[in-house]
Amino acid sequence: MNNRRTFLLGAGGAAVSHLAPQKALSANDKIQIAVLGVNGRGRDHIQGIMKQPDAEVALICDPDLNVARKRAADIEQKYGKKVVIEQDLRKVYERKDIDAVTIATPNHWHSLAAIWACQAGKDVYVEKPGSHNVWEGRKMVEAAKKYNRIVQHGVQLRSSAALQEGVRLLREGVIGDVYMARGLVFRWRPSIGRKGPEKAPDHLNYDIWTGPAQMEPYSPRIVHYNWHWTWNYGNGDVGNQGIHETDMCMWGLGVDTLPKKITSMGGKFLFDDDKQTPEVLTSVYLYPEQKKMIQFEVRHWCTNDEGGASVGNIFYGSKGYMVIKGYDSYEVFLGEKREKGPARRAGGDHYANWIKAIRSRNTGEQNGPVETAHLSSALAHLGNIAYRLGRQLEFDPVKEKFAGDAEANRMLTRDYRKPFAVPEKV
Repeated sequence: MNNRRTFLLGAGGAAVSHLAPQKALSANDKIQIAVLGVNGRGRDHIQGIMKQPDAEVALICDPDLNVARKRAADIEQKYGKKVVIEQDLRKVYERKDIDAVTIATPNHWHSLAAIWACQAGKDVYVEKPGSHNVWEGRKMVEAAKKYNRIVQHGVQLRSSAALQEGVRLLREGVIGDVYMARGLVFRWRPSIGRKGPEKAPDHLNYDIWTGPAQMEPYSPRIVHYNWHWTWNYGNGDVGNQGIHETDMCMWGLGVDTLPKKITSMGGKFLFDDDKQTPEVLTSVYLYPEQKKMIQFEVRHWCTNDEGGASVGNIFYGSKGYMVIKGYDSYEVFLGEKREKGPARRAGGDHYANWIKAIRSRNTGEQNGPVETAHLSSALAHLGNIAYRLGRQLEFDPVKEKFAGDAEANRMLTRDYRKPFAVPEKV
């Protein structure tokens, strides 16, 4: 869709570029890919890559050897292919036979893993959120540009033919002047209970798993999935499922910077458990010059849907509204009587789009360029900062700093644990 590039994100606007490959690839060469993190989303990465006729998974990497061995066995059984196993992603970057990596680690590893990959000459597919904090997301963008890498953000909505069409219709005025987007993340998230520290199992390299985060005693409350609800590693549901919807909000509204005013409120109201992140969170992001606003709501348990969507987006305009449901459909409702307008359901292949861009070296062909990884993630981070500080924040979207607010600015980054530190100069 030609119009999708009207929402290319970046502090100074993103430029389409043609990049040099790490090595010359003939049309018959299969791109050799390593999947980093194979317990959760990494399983989808394996399946998605192995569907591509000109790419294949050659290596899997996970600090949990039990997980890695199980996934390697699955690959051999399903595809008849033996893959290399590594525990330490740094060894992956040393390999000259790996052309690209996909990153499905916990959030706290995403930016550093992507930066190291760029420095090693590997192209990257990085899961959402692209970053664990605002500062490192910008460093990831800088690394992609400096090392001429194709970095694709795992927001599959961008490759949906239906949603590309929906955004085009928003630009053409199907619901009039669009002034507000609403992001919805209503997921069933049960109590995780309370679990104390234990000795890390022998099959897990907990030092590598912890990586850039501060070292905490091992506990099954964080490894494997429930790290999402601990600030040291995750960002709550707005930084989990929610990044698909923060990205859709910005894409649909056509805003290409972060907001100037942020307020957020929520808390834990139902479960007395180990979660640190809020169960319920409502954030509001204001773009005063553009006269546009984003509302974002996370709910965790029993709830109604809104506009027929429980995970999705609603765009409001002067003539009607558009509902985005899930990853691949939209519906339009017009006027006071909510008469049905255009609607469509159609998906796409986000991995195929990445592979195509790797071969062409043309960032203009990417549906989820690196700028989306930074800004859609940063939007979630800003809401979390406002929630944690308990006050409205003023933000400078050009400098990507809070105006005269040292306390808030400290939360734009983190204390990194050496040697797993995101460098100031990438």
